[in-house]
Amino acid sequence: MASPRRYLVCEPRFFAVRYAINPWMHPDRPVDTALAQRQWRTLVDTYRAHGHTVETVEPVPGLPDMVFAANAAVVVEGRVFGSLFHAPERRPESVPYQTWFKDHGFDVHQPESVCEGEGDLVPAGRWILAGTGFRTTREAHREAQEFFGVPVISLTLVDPYFYHLDTALFVLDGENIAYYPEAFSPGSREVLKRLYPDAVIATRDDAMAFGLNSVSDGRHVFISPGATALADRLADRGYVPVPVDLSEFHKAGGGIKCCTQEIRS
Repeated sequence: MASPRRYLVCEPRFFAVRYAINPWMHPDRPVDTALAQRQWRTLVDTYRAHGHTVETVEPVPGLPDMVFAANAAVVVEGRVFGSLFHAPERRPESVPYQTWFKDHGFDVHQPESVCEGEGDLVPAGRWILAGTGFRTTREAHREAQEFFGVPVISLTLVDPYFYHLDTALFVLDGENIAYYPEAFSPGSREVLKRLYPDAVIATRDDAMAFGLNSVSDGRHVFISPGATALADRLADRGYVPVPVDLSEFHKAGGGIKCCTQEIRS
């Protein structure tokens, strides 16, 4: 069942690849800013066409990755757990997002440990799935659990191409997920198998096409058009894949989910 969602996004007005903090990023590879703008606008229009509310935070010059709104915070039941980015280049992004949340009446907790928002903290019904290994620390997992009072399940990422949890896994609904097992350590794979025995399993090709950097409203799955096998599996399970091309953002290691912060009130 689809349910209306509230999303926060940031226009890619200043989007560029100026440094390399993951294997996807190559500063010598030019970004087509006009194409990125069109792709981003299509994503926003698609969300609204499916009945979702989309709000925007103003981009800031000199912060080329600010478009990746998911990394700025995680919001559960109206409580905002902010970010403390691993890379010094991204740390200033926290300020404008905190300002937006405070201006809209939210209390914001500033983490003491390195934490990259919904990039690594993924609310999944009764608990929060939490990634570590490249960016967010285990200390941040503990801090988030204390803040939200929700069980946090730590998962270790082992493949640098899937440096955030939201590149290797996404939540379909309150009961199930899709994920790429080889992105995780053996013990974390076992945890996911126990928690989600009926999960939709993605191939490496699906994952490398940013198919797991998707957003689901419980029925519609906004997904990279390159993840064709995963889209077929989702359709077989009764979900409705909605392809949205954000390929220009892949140059920075991001996709649909990276550009989308969900505000859970």
